[in-house]
Amino acid sequence: MTDTADAARAVARLDWLRRQLGADIPPPQRASVDAGFRSYWRVLAPGGSRILMDAPPGLEDVRPWLRLRDLLEGGGVRVPKVLAGDVAAGFLLLEDLGPDTYLQALDAGDADALFTAAIGQLLRLQAIAPPADLPAYDAALLERELRLFDDWFCARHLGLVLAADERATLDAAYGVLIAAALAQPQVLVHRDFMPRNLMPAVDGPAVLDFQDAVRGPLAYDVLSLFKDAFLSWPQARIDAWWQQYHARAAAAGLPVPAPARFRRDLDLIGVQRHLKVLGIFARLHHRDGKPKYLADAPRFLDYLQAVLPAYPEMAGLDALLRTRVCPAWAATGPGA
Repeated sequence: MTDTADAARAVARLDWLRRQLGADIPPPQRASVDAGFRSYWRVLAPGGSRILMDAPPGLEDVRPWLRLRDLLEGGGVRVPKVLAGDVAAGFLLLEDLGPDTYLQALDAGDADALFTAAIGQLLRLQAIAPPADLPAYDAALLERELRLFDDWFCARHLGLVLAADERATLDAAYGVLIAAALAQPQVLVHRDFMPRNLMPAVDGPAVLDFQDAVRGPLAYDVLSLFKDAFLSWPQARIDAWWQQYHARAAAAGLPVPAPARFRRDLDLIGVQRHLKVLGIFARLHHRDGKPKYLADAPRFLDYLQAVLPAYPEMAGLDALLRTRVCPAWAATGPGA
């Protein structure tokens, strides 16, 4: 949005809030932003603070968020309560769950308890039958996401021109990753079930940012929770957490495969997600003027280098990463 559009939006935001909460409330203060066009504002009002979700029409549509919120709540998932809304204007007034997400709350001492609670919410989410018209995490979507790595991270950010045999290597690796994802049991998938999208709550954690949910691979959200964009954990702790998830999911009747197969599912869907995220971070930097995300690219390169050597079918991608991508990143870094 332009400065003029931002100013006009601020006026509309305050006007709408005062119609809901009273003419004497002060202007809202920025609470958070995300990688899209939504923004969140804390409103001090009689009876306590509230959160305004501002989704500018033409840039964001609140209807998918509302639809998924109702679906999740109906399945017992803790989601933000909606207090008022104007869909056409792109304003939703929500309960205030506090300033900190799991990202701020997690530390080595309390991680086990917080992740145990998060697994409970994920099991509720995965037990919800995906609506028939919900998009599928199909081969086309999986490949589009993977190609973000080629187009935005390798080509646009690193300036790599891949030879024909290198492109063939990527194609072969992508084929393995897509086939592995499609072979998994298919459930409701949040697509960004990570600490930054979980809020501590007495009956929670509360789940945020669920509007892009799809029907897709069972292991996707599990992997996202334990290998996320902003926190890294020792592999031994990750193993204990996914094993806890596996036991609880099996007890809940979810279609989890045997542990060895599930570990492979986690690793390979992780490779798909890590490649996608590297592409998204580069796109946010170059297209959207949001450079901060690329500072976490090394975390995803590390994730990839830790997993790929264990899978012979990923040897070509592993070699390409070691000989071309990582050296280019070392020379370029986040600021290109």
